[in-house]
Amino acid sequence: MEDPAPPSEASIRRSKRGRPPKQIPKEVDADVEQAERESSHDDFEEARPKSKRNRTHEGTASATLNPTDQNFIEAIKGNGKLIPNVVKLWVESYEKDPGPAMVELLTMLFEACGAKYPDKSDLLDEIDVDDVVVGLVNCAKRGEVEDYTNSKKKELKNFKENLESLWDNLVRECQHGPLFDQVLFDKCMDYIIALSCTPPRVYRQVASLMGLSLVTSYITIANMLGAQRETTRRQLDAEKKKKTEGPRTESLNKRFSDTHEKITLLEEMMRKIFTGLFVHRYRDIDPNIRMSCIESLGAWILSYPSLFLQDLYLKYLGWTLNDKNAGVRKASIRALQNLYEMDDNVPTLGLFTERFSGRMIELADDVDVAVAVQAIGLVKQLLRHQLISEEDLGPLYDLLIDDPPEIRHAIGALVYDHLIAQNFNSTQSGSRGENDNSSEVHLNRMLRILEEFPSDPILSIYVIDDVWDYMKAMKDWKCIVSMLLDENPSISDNGATNLVRLLCASVKKAVGERIVPATDNRKQYYSKAQKEIFENNKQDITVAMMKTYPLLLRKFISDKAKVSLLVEIVLYMNLEFYSLKRQEQNFKNVLQLMKEAFFKHGDKDPLRACMKAINFCCTESQGELQDFARNKLKELEDEVIAKLKFAIKVVDGGDEYALLVNLKRLHELHLSRYVPIDSLYEDIVMVLRDFRNMEDEVVGFLLQNMYFHLAWSLQSIVDGESVSAASLTSLLSKRDNFLQELEYFVNLATDSNEGGKSGSELACRVCTLLASTWCLFRKTTFSKSNLERLGYQPNAYVVQKFWELCQQQLNVSDEAEEDDVNKEFSEEINRSAVLITACKLICTDVVPKDYLAPEIISHFVMHGTSLAETVKHLITVLKKTEDDLAAIFLEALKKAYHRHAVDKSGNDNISSENSFSECNKLAAQLSGTFIGAARNKHRPDILKLVKDGIEYAFVDAPKHLSFLDAAVLHFVSKLPASDVLEIKKDVEKRTENVNKDENPSGWRPYCTFVDSLREKCAKNEVFQDEKEGVPTRRRGRPRKMQNIPGKKLFDEHSSSEDEDSISESEQDAQDEDTPLIHSIRRTSKLRSLGLESKFQTKTGNSVRATDNVSASRTSGASN
Repeated sequence: MEDPAPPSEASIRRSKRGRPPKQIPKEVDADVEQAERESSHDDFEEARPKSKRNRTHEGTASATLNPTDQNFIEAIKGNGKLIPNVVKLWVESYEKDPGPAMVELLTMLFEACGAKYPDKSDLLDEIDVDDVVVGLVNCAKRGEVEDYTNSKKKELKNFKENLESLWDNLVRECQHGPLFDQVLFDKCMDYIIALSCTPPRVYRQVASLMGLSLVTSYITIANMLGAQRETTRRQLDAEKKKKTEGPRTESLNKRFSDTHEKITLLEEMMRKIFTGLFVHRYRDIDPNIRMSCIESLGAWILSYPSLFLQDLYLKYLGWTLNDKNAGVRKASIRALQNLYEMDDNVPTLGLFTERFSGRMIELADDVDVAVAVQAIGLVKQLLRHQLISEEDLGPLYDLLIDDPPEIRHAIGALVYDHLIAQNFNSTQSGSRGENDNSSEVHLNRMLRILEEFPSDPILSIYVIDDVWDYMKAMKDWKCIVSMLLDENPSISDNGATNLVRLLCASVKKAVGERIVPATDNRKQYYSKAQKEIFENNKQDITVAMMKTYPLLLRKFISDKAKVSLLVEIVLYMNLEFYSLKRQEQNFKNVLQLMKEAFFKHGDKDPLRACMKAINFCCTESQGELQDFARNKLKELEDEVIAKLKFAIKVVDGGDEYALLVNLKRLHELHLSRYVPIDSLYEDIVMVLRDFRNMEDEVVGFLLQNMYFHLAWSLQSIVDGESVSAASLTSLLSKRDNFLQELEYFVNLATDSNEGGKSGSELACRVCTLLASTWCLFRKTTFSKSNLERLGYQPNAYVVQKFWELCQQQLNVSDEAEEDDVNKEFSEEINRSAVLITACKLICTDVVPKDYLAPEIISHFVMHGTSLAETVKHLITVLKKTEDDLAAIFLEALKKAYHRHAVDKSGNDNISSENSFSECNKLAAQLSGTFIGAARNKHRPDILKLVKDGIEYAFVDAPKHLSFLDAAVLHFVSKLPASDVLEIKKDVEKRTENVNKDENPSGWRPYCTFVDSLREKCAKNEVFQDEKEGVPTRRRGRPRKMQNIPGKKLFDEHSSSEDEDSISESEQDAQDEDTPLIHSIRRTSKLRSLGLESKFQTKTGNSVRATDNVSASRTSGASN
């Protein structure tokens, strides 16, 4: 196309449609002057090069000065600030000569889509739109298309925004003329609609962008004209009131009718794009196109409700709530949120809400978290307008304990607004006179919600966490404390417990602690500003509760549920304020009450809470208060020892409760500090030996405290500068006595075979204590040191008895273990704890691996996922230590197979099948650990395992031949073909002189095994033939397909799925003679353009067809 003529003088003058051209910036003049100064140097002096900065300014200045040098597509690709001037100049040229200007605009339209129309002269003629678009599609088939919208080039990052800006500026510049000539924009819309229905995705993307942008610009002009029409109508009404007909009235009538006609014409243009483009593209196969359609429709309805706010258009927002793409669903929800935000829209939305409100509520539990959060916000809008009933919200309240915190907090906001603040209830607006008690009112409503979860305090914590960010009353510490201290409480005892739980949880949240465990277990990091907020909250909590905290403890000191929570609050207080505010006596009262609570209760929670709080006071308080706290702790320790001595003396009378409670108190002390009980140690041993019929719980805590004493004593010796022989002898004596007692209970449990629920708690504790003691006194720890006497290694018999007891606990049923979950210290006396301590013996080389490791691994698949994960970690450690994996794995498989043989000999078919299945699963799991590079790294181990496994299977053949099928076969698949061939020959050689017909059923596993080996060898031979045979096609070339005829381009029944699967027969025909490198380049180019490659295998086609059917069902393919 020829360069446009320079603008005339008339065109430089101010146009009535736009702004005058920008003046040359002063900085450009400065650059020119600088250039002139530099050029005036002496001829013999070499001119200095300009800086990059000056060159940049010069380029910018030239671009700003010469908008006429750029056409549309260059302005879109480049500086978007030039677009208004470029558009203004084009409109002036269109008014002078519409033909060439029309060609220029249509050329830009095609180039924006990435195509170049070869013969621009055709555009001047009345050529059919379909013919032009068919030519453009052929360009795409030949790969002559560039994708600007999805390009990663830096200069094209603003392409979409610039393209939208160009059409918006074009519509604004043409609003006083060409916009309504029914030629220019009708032509553009015809091409845009036609391109939006073509197979190439890039065409549909750009055409949809332009079409949607046009409607948005039309709406802007229509709103301006609507305001003018309204002004004209008011002026006309005023003239009519004067009851005089004159030229002004006629002028106003003409202006009113002209404005109305323009608005009507604009609405017709909007409808044309809606029916020709939107109706097909809102269910395009490309989710980005669908999403842009829905976002635009939402904006149209909001900005031009007189046309679009009706069910004819709203239904598309409702239908796309079911789209398979999360982004499209989210766009639809956001559009609806904006609509419901405006109260004037609600009456018109009544029928739509009735039809789609159920789906809106369902989306609150969407698989995509972001969509679910948006949907919950939409439900809040519906509640605000009272468009849904209370019964519809039942499923939403269950999401208060959902896993994703974003969903929980969104529901928490809904619960607060609807049930606590009651912002959505119009009948509540009149009862706002009690502002002073608003916190108390909110807290009472919150307590009523928490009463729905009476049996599980964890669920209550979840609800508190969800609502905390929105409910200020939870931070009103004084109000909560006053409600708890009220002498005439209006809440029940259960309500008071929930209020205490709320207070404790709110205090933790206020200082940055988590009250609900995180799903990712990552450490939380806070900014400096957040830390300052937490510190200020800690100070506010301390000041608010400094005087009332002792009163709370005194009131609820006898309630173990409440006192456990209240005692923990001191951990989140700033103890310095007790000295600064002269509240030392209150601090002492708190410590005294904690000590009383420690001796008033005998359960784990209050005991542990009191110990944590007292230890915190001993470390965080200062000066005199710290000394007081430490003295209190020493008094507590002495009192526990005195009470325990007395309980041991009276145990002969059958009073075991006092002994148990004081043992628990001593246990909590032992967890944080060394307690000198040397004088009590012998008494504990004596009690264990003299009273063998004590309760298992009492025996367990006696043994646990003995272990703690040994551990602390050993630590003091190791940390000490000098070690006396007497202390070593004393420690050895205590250790030997302790081990004797443990071995006694091990033998007692294994000999009596107490594997049921009775005795399992004590057995678990004995197992963990025995393994922990062996690790504590591990021989290698003290070898070659002056403490070598302390080293200990158990003999093989004791290790075997230990594992027998462990197996008894591992075989405890899941139902029995679930019954013990809520018991105290259940985390210390379960199957996982037993297996972990047994694995620890192997990882720390306390016992030889050749016995215990195979035993543990043989239980890999027998006891559920949690225990399997523990065994998997053990296998990982064994691989890193470069041990004889083959021997360990083979021994584990033998043990699993032996259990199968025992079950089979017992004539129990069901048990035999289960044990064989477990052996098979074990082999599959163990072989599955050799994947990727591990197969090559551990190839010798795998080969050795297979050979040794075959050797074992042929011992006393055919008795153990099923071992080949159950175990060995899984590892053969991990070996290369050369090894498999060698194994096949070895196995066949073993049966050369054997008559297998004598016992066909016994030799059947052997036949199956050999067939599998032959099959693997045959597959390898075929692979070698393909690798070394005659090449039928070059590697890397796409496979040629049959010619699949595409549908008629603009058939009303065509779909985007078929559009994307257009045939590329022309390209296929050229592939045979095309060099390989050109084929690869062309294929990669097609992929970058978004065109689907048709060079697929038969399997690929079937998968694609399935995906297309799924897409058409869920989102609807474009028509």
